[in-house]
Parts: sequence; structure tokens; C-alpha cells
Amino acid sequence: MPYIDGFVTPVPTANKEAYIAHAAQAAGLFKSLGATRMVEAWGDDVPDGKLNDLKKAVQAKPDETVLFSWIEYPDAATGKAAGEKMMNDPRAEEMMKDMPFDGSRMIYASFDSILEQGAGGKPGYVDGFVVAVPEGKKDAYVAMALKAAAMFEKNGALRVVETWSSDVPEGKVTDYNRATLREEGEQIVYSWIEWPDKDTRVAAWDKIMADPEMQPGDDMPFDGKRMMWGGFVPVLDETFG
Repeated sequence: MPYIDGFVTPVPTANKEAYIAHAAQAAGLFKSLGATRMVEAWGDDVPDGKLNDLKKAVQAKPDETVLFSWIEYPDAATGKAAGEKMMNDPRAEEMMKDMPFDGSRMIYASFDSILEQGAGGKPGYVDGFVVAVPEGKKDAYVAMALKAAAMFEKNGALRVVETWSSDVPEGKVTDYNRATLREEGEQIVYSWIEWPDKDTRVAAWDKIMADPEMQPGDDMPFDGKRMMWGGFVPVLDETFG
């Protein structure tokens, strides 16, 4: 299963095209560093949360849109090596000079995959999730995620991926720890569902929410009040052979 670098980024809505161009340029760099896929998804349905949400996670302003983005590597060794090479790559330094967003508020971390299900394909819509999970409940979380993934795939999902934090850096302004209100003994889960289109996603969620077996119980292996999620439209999806 792939090793993931996962990002949540606030981008001025007016800079959408500039951001896509910036991301397309970055894709070439990540390809050369061994990445197998890069996806940038533009916020479409990002709800407000009572405690936290993806907008608060990056201190998004009213004129900004939240992006949910990830880079896939074939394994942890390749992903970690890419991160080290980036630190000394002049191409990376050049790209950081004129970014069309506030990089100080972007949150990022590296993750090990704990579940990957589905045949895949080019998604037209993505559901993205971020939540803190107690380390001692990892197995219970995976069991719950497997059950949910089967339901998502049954209702049209192309692919479901769940990942467990490997390296979560502290940020000066924002980071995943603050975003999830992470507590001692918890790890960050970064996950997503790839759908062929938004209509399939909406219909699937309607069915799932009406299924008694899929209703959250008292034995959820995490604090659901702190889960952050949103719906996103891919604006860049590059697969590298």
C-alpha cells in the first residue's frame, strides 16, 4: 500500500488557475522524486464544525477555498527519501518563491496506509477526512474502516484509502495536531473516498445514512465530534508510471 504525504491548504479563490498551474509544475518535481500519483482537489462542500473543521484547520479566510491534496509513493523509503531530497533541490526552492497561497497556513504530514480498497480510476469527486484516533484503538478503527469501505464500494466508490500518521511536523501557525485537537496518545488519520462523480457520492451517502448498520454507536474508536471532512473536486490528478 502507498506511503502518503497529505495536505490541507487555503488558497485565495481568485487564484484558482494560478494554483493549478503551480501544482502542475510541482507534479514534475514529485515525479522525479519517485511519486506515483499526485492529486489536488478543490473545496466544494466543506461544512462548518462545532469544534473544528477543515476551514478552521488552515485559518481559511472568507475569500479562500480549502484544498485537500495528497502525493502517493510506492513505499515509505521512497517517500522519506523524496522529502530529504526536496530540502536541497533548487527546483523546490524556486517554486516556493512565488506561491499563489499562504504557505504558512498549509498543514501537511506523512502517513502509512492502513487500508486501500477498490479498483480505482479517475475520480470526479473526493470525500476527504481527518481525525485523531487513540493509538490503542488502531485495530478497532481499521475494522470499522473495512466495514465502511465495503459499503462505499458497494454504492459506487472507486477507491477508499485510510492512512495512519508517520511524521506530523509542528507548524508555527497551523498543523494537524492543532487542527484535530489532538490529545496525548492519539495519532492522526488522513483518509479519502474517490467517487466517479458528485451525483454518485450524494446518492451513496443518502443510502448509507439510512442504513441502520452504518449508524455510529457508542463504541466508535475515536471522538466523532473532532472529525473533519469535506467534499472536493479534483483539479489535478497525475499518475506517474
